[in-house]
Amino acid sequence: MLKLLGAMLILLAGTLFGFYQASQLSRRPRQIADLIRMLQRLETEIVYGFTPLPDALRRAARADDSPAGALFTAAAEELGKPGGRSVQAVWEQAVSRGWKTTSMKAAERDILLQLGSTLGLTDRDDQVKHLRLAVGSLQGEADIARDERERYERMWKSLGLLMGALVVILMY
Repeated sequence: MLKLLGAMLILLAGTLFGFYQASQLSRRPRQIADLIRMLQRLETEIVYGFTPLPDALRRAARADDSPAGALFTAAAEELGKPGGRSVQAVWEQAVSRGWKTTSMKAAERDILLQLGSTLGLTDRDDQVKHLRLAVGSLQGEADIARDERERYERMWKSLGLLMGALVVILMY
């Protein structure tokens, strides 16, 4: 009886691991799409609203509860504090702290960090160019993420179950 319970728990753990990996693949394209929308809102705030960067970041993140929105909110809060830190340092800190809560990969983080090195340093037109470049790069990553999801989501679900079954077979 105890062996059967242990085998079922191992099988369940393997299956849950597979479903967790599949959900990570499923969340990544949505989070990239959220990030693209927020960057487009940020562009609108900068160009048409003539909004200062901390307020623009806050407004761009206000409509979104995703982990990407938390990155924008954290950067806006840090920029609002006195201390004279550069936008790049604040942006890097916000991205590095909040990145663990996202399902995105290093390529998206690198795009954001590259964007952060130009935010707040140049005039409005140049910032728009950098924002659009980041959006274009993220759209390419979103296409890759959708392809990976279609290709590997079912595989991870099956693989988790099969790995659990393999461990059970090897143990007994």
